[in-house]
Amino acid sequence: MNQDWLEKDFYKTLGVSQSATADEIKKAYRKLAKELHPDANQGDPKAEERFKAVSEAYDVVGNDASRREYDEAREMFARGGFPGGAGGFPGGGFPGAGGFNIDLGDLFGGVFGGGGGPRPQRGNDLETRTTLSFADSLRGVTIPLRLSGDARCDTCRGTGARPGTTPRQCPSCQGSGHTQRSMGGFGFSEPCRECRGSGTVIDDPCHECRGSGVVRTTRTVQVRIPAGVKDGARIRLAGRGGPGANGGPAGDLFVIVTVTPHPVFGRKDDNLTITVPISIAEATLGATVPVPVVTGGSVSLKVPAGTAHGTKFRVKGRGVPNAKGRDGDLVVTVEIAVPHKLSKQARQALEEYAKATEGDDPRAELLERAARAPRIEPEP
Repeated sequence: MNQDWLEKDFYKTLGVSQSATADEIKKAYRKLAKELHPDANQGDPKAEERFKAVSEAYDVVGNDASRREYDEAREMFARGGFPGGAGGFPGGGFPGAGGFNIDLGDLFGGVFGGGGGPRPQRGNDLETRTTLSFADSLRGVTIPLRLSGDARCDTCRGTGARPGTTPRQCPSCQGSGHTQRSMGGFGFSEPCRECRGSGTVIDDPCHECRGSGVVRTTRTVQVRIPAGVKDGARIRLAGRGGPGANGGPAGDLFVIVTVTPHPVFGRKDDNLTITVPISIAEATLGATVPVPVVTGGSVSLKVPAGTAHGTKFRVKGRGVPNAKGRDGDLVVTVEIAVPHKLSKQARQALEEYAKATEGDDPRAELLERAARAPRIEPEP
């Protein structure tokens, strides 16, 4: 973390309060990152700058350890430097001492990276979206994704110097990236102004990246989507995100998956669902009916006599494959299809059936229970 970060309000950048929870910070970051992502704002340099600022803010306050250090450092400086105000510790200093130096690298540890030069920084995490067909989500697929973002400059191999030259050690800080500055009775360690905390000076910058070691590029990443992925799943690809700085590791790439609905099948957890119509005769007398399966063809389902509308049946192993190597089931819901048109013969048969079962009232029990239930009298 650099000292100039103390002058930045990362909470304000993310639009949250300093007391925001980790989940609130993450939610705010994801919303802003989606709105400001370069792929959605091509040709808008202001959106790109805000995207970088939001990413920088989340890198600090989105991590518990760095957030704690950031809060402590800002609180100390807001009080005038150290407990006791601008004069230092209560009483203006240690007894018998006319002044003392405090190295912020020692005081805050990782906040200013110590005295060993600029600290390696992990690259930013990137997020992108992809849409899969229902079939591809079940069987798994490898897809190419085009990403726009920062990458290491291949011309200078990330050094920032023109090919054939190398950066030299900064003479002001001897490569540490920090210099000492006095303020009253205190000595502060701060990023070197000549090398901007990098520890090196580039006399002949690379023409491709202009000395930054990073270029804006579009790359294609092959992503393996596992079988059985759900709609809305967030897949993490370690080390496929933005490049690190000062030899730090690359960030991660997160792929958010949208699955298009299937015209016949639904999904609940690892089970597939389907609704199958059956006739009144099949429900009453029982039957064996064909049920489509997602891999093509059908299976035979035995419907017992007297099956009610909405009854569910389970066909084992015809659902979604999962990570444990066991497939889910196909859950079949039967619906009794009431015919809209009847032939003369079918109508006569149904009328005869109605006469034969005239004494069998399907609502008799319901009406009896309703009659025994307490009555709710209307208000006068």
